[in-house]
Amino acid sequence: MQIAIPRPVVRRSIMLLVAVAMLALTLISLAGMSASMLVVESTRGSASVINIAGSLRRYTQRVANLIAVDALSGSFETARVAAAVEDFETQLEHPALLRFVERAPGELFAATYRGVSASWYQSLKPRIEALDRPSAPAAEVELLLSEVDAFVEQLNSLVAVLEHDTEARIHDLRFILGVAIAVTVLVVSIALFMLYRAVLRPLRGLLEAARRIAGGDFGVRVDYTGDDEFGRVGRAFNLMADELAKYYHSLEQRVADKTAELQRSNRSLELLYHAIARLYQSPTAVDAYEATLRDIDRVAGLEGSFVCLEPRHGGAATVIASSVGPCPDRSARGEEACQACREASHGHGVALHNPALLRFPLRDREHHYGMLRLALPDGVRLEDWQRQLVEALSRHMGMALGAARRSEQERLLALQEERSVIARELHDSLAQALSYMKIQVSLLQPVLADPARSAQAAPILADLREGINAAYRQLRELLVSFRLGLSADLPTLIQDAVREYGTRGGVDIALEVELGHCLLSPNQEVHVLQIVREALSNMVRHSGARHARVALCGTEDGQVRLTVEDDGAGIGEPPVDERNHHGLAIMRERARSIGGELDIVAMAHGGTRVCLRFAAAPGIAVAVTDGAAQAGGGQA
Repeated sequence: MQIAIPRPVVRRSIMLLVAVAMLALTLISLAGMSASMLVVESTRGSASVINIAGSLRRYTQRVANLIAVDALSGSFETARVAAAVEDFETQLEHPALLRFVERAPGELFAATYRGVSASWYQSLKPRIEALDRPSAPAAEVELLLSEVDAFVEQLNSLVAVLEHDTEARIHDLRFILGVAIAVTVLVVSIALFMLYRAVLRPLRGLLEAARRIAGGDFGVRVDYTGDDEFGRVGRAFNLMADELAKYYHSLEQRVADKTAELQRSNRSLELLYHAIARLYQSPTAVDAYEATLRDIDRVAGLEGSFVCLEPRHGGAATVIASSVGPCPDRSARGEEACQACREASHGHGVALHNPALLRFPLRDREHHYGMLRLALPDGVRLEDWQRQLVEALSRHMGMALGAARRSEQERLLALQEERSVIARELHDSLAQALSYMKIQVSLLQPVLADPARSAQAAPILADLREGINAAYRQLRELLVSFRLGLSADLPTLIQDAVREYGTRGGVDIALEVELGHCLLSPNQEVHVLQIVREALSNMVRHSGARHARVALCGTEDGQVRLTVEDDGAGIGEPPVDERNHHGLAIMRERARSIGGELDIVAMAHGGTRVCLRFAAAPGIAVAVTDGAAQAGGGQA
């Protein structure tokens, strides 16, 4: 915004005042200096003229002295007196005296000089020349000396006049300089006083006003608003202060609005954070959805809200969470209360069927799960930030419901897979043992029926007893494996297994676990743990080893390597007892289920090495629910 500044007023201009003061000072200085120069010019050579005039007395006295000496000696030295007279006349007609007389021919000094010159040439000099004979009467000499004294008095008057004239001129110079100084002081005082009133006082007021504005007092105004420059500056300052006050109040309002907006954003982010944490930590917990609904009601100023899931498998729609207690529609119309969920399942955005009831779909990228219903007070509408917040929460609710559905499906798949593993282990262990015992029983029946063959019954019974013991031992190992759960992290569980089998078989087992950045899914962790336990169990039962090593290492490219090796008897090809090596097939099956490769080889220096290689799970593993963990207790 441009501020209109009045046009300059010349008659009240501070610059004009300063210019007049400077001009007056300049004129006074010039007048004083000019007068001083005139006075100095008029007195130029006065000192030399005074010296010359004073020397005339000396030359006159010399002439008189020569005449007196000649008179007393009785001889008159004409040449010496003439020389003295000539010297006197030379000084009397000195150019400095003549110039001084010519410069002021009408003044007293010129008249006195002319009188002295006339007295010399017309009176004294002729009398001196008249004494030019060998002897002169004493009376004439005395008369001449008296005239010389009178002439000297004239010379004294000449010098006095010259000195008085010079002093008068010096007095005039002093007077002129005094007047110039007084006028200069007066003009400077007047100029300073006017500058104080026109500059210093307004400037002080402007500085004080600027200081108060800098301190935040935008109501201050300056009093000096005259027609000069500072008056115009004062008016401009007041206009600027008015504009600053308006802008300041506007900025205060904007800051207040931004602060309120930031507070709303902070509350929204806090609500989103807690809601997301609750929903993703417990996507199937009703309390998480109810807490989220209460947060939505508090932030958006709602009368109530509830989450309605669309029907599944031909059933009725269900309300899983509500902040207003039982659904009024549901009490009035039964299970048909949430049929609107299905009606809006093919739409997008917000479906508004009732001005006081808002519906937000609960969906993820793949499926539609239900509807979030909000009850607004009469005449109230959601603001943009409230609508965006509710839409964001509805999206996260939909993703949480999708995560719960996927978790349930994954749990069922894991349960099915583990049941398949259990079935294979039972088939490969107990089923074979029971088949072997069934064959032994069929062999024992004809032997017991024939008394003559009773001696053959003892070996068959011994084999049967051994088979029963082996089946019982395998059953206990399977029960231990099936009851195994992820009660701790994988390194701790492997360490517990190493300690268990090391103590059972008296084997010194070294453990090394260094996964680095590789992350394993729960399925991979359980399979790795089961393979470690199976390998250690085979080592304790069959190898007779004294030392062993278990190493689980990860590489930067996401590959994981498990190694279990011992210094025992090693593994033969084919196994000596097929019944005691059914675990090898199960280990290979577990390796294939996690996409890995299992190698079981005999080492050159003796012993067996079991090596498993597979790729770590991408991203961060998602924790399973307690039910999935219990169902996958023996899960690999």
